Amino acid sequence: MNSIDLRSDTLTKPSPEMLDAMMKAKVGDDVFGEDETVNMLQQKAAELFGMEAALFCPSGTMTNQIAIKIHTQAGDEVMCDKLSHIYLFEGGGIAANSGASVRLLDGNLGRFSSSQVLENINKDDAHFPRTKLVSIENTVNRGGGSIWDFEEIKKIKASCISTNLSLHLDGARLFNALVETKETTTDYGKIFDTISICLSKGLGAPVGSLLLGNQQHIYKAKRVRKIFGGGMRQAGYLAAAGIFALDNNISRLKIDHVRAKEIEKILLQKNFVSEVFQVQTNIVIFKVNETISTEIFLKKLSAQNIKAVSIGKNLIRFVLHLDVSEEMFEQLKTTISEINF
Repeated sequence: MNSIDLRSDTLTKPSPEMLDAMMKAKVGDDVFGEDETVNMLQQKAAELFGMEAALFCPSGTMTNQIAIKIHTQAGDEVMCDKLSHIYLFEGGGIAANSGASVRLLDGNLGRFSSSQVLENINKDDAHFPRTKLVSIENTVNRGGGSIWDFEEIKKIKASCISTNLSLHLDGARLFNALVETKETTTDYGKIFDTISICLSKGLGAPVGSLLLGNQQHIYKAKRVRKIFGGGMRQAGYLAAAGIFALDNNISRLKIDHVRAKEIEKILLQKNFVSEVFQVQTNIVIFKVNETISTEIFLKKLSAQNIKAVSIGKNLIRFVLHLDVSEEMFEQLKTTISEINF
């Protein structure tokens, strides 16, 4: 029986077709700017979003942290939701890398409003850090893959313009949002100063994220990437996987969303489940009753060769992805349907 691994969509492995593209890549030394496949990927991503330039990096954490550093100076403040990946899951990088503090907003499943932004900008007073950057995560991992209302994003942008703040998008799962909404990549490219997109989650590449911005931002970002130790040499083998992912694996994200919603329906019928976060994309977060430990529930899954994670008190997360076959998905549904306490 194949293991069904729902711990994250980062667990995907390259398909045979993607591996073939990787093996055929033309490479050079990217630190010298001479890897033509990396250059192709960067140009492709920038053009996709209608932005001037892009930078290939090992991880989304690195692209986010680079963005924060180029938008801020030590002592400045970054505004984000309390569920944001840049705050919760990047090792304290905002403080360690940029010397910035954080203003946390209490949004709805990770999504805050333009009025909250305006209410939380610090006065121009030496007692307070200078508010410099607003960061949005779309979709919101800890919000159960929640999607932002683009109209609210546009209002936040207007607030940032009027108060001279930069706006960054942690778009690790942005394509999951885009296949569910009417907006396009270029719509997002017009709004944000910088955008981070991840290739190694639902898109199925083994490694890599891209930071998008204008020429000046990416010029600065290359220096910061060097400082962070993120320069990769013959990275074209990895970039080829990213090109394949962008060309072939965006539209199929919808399959993961449909499956996640099927799981949601099953969980809502189980008496040991007290809450299921509204499922909008490929992430299912649910709360088990106080009388049931997450450890016991995960052991029941493990006995059926299914892996998942606990992400908080009584909270379990499933993440659907392209390495979950139809056979695996049917097994998953049957297993969840048959679990009782």
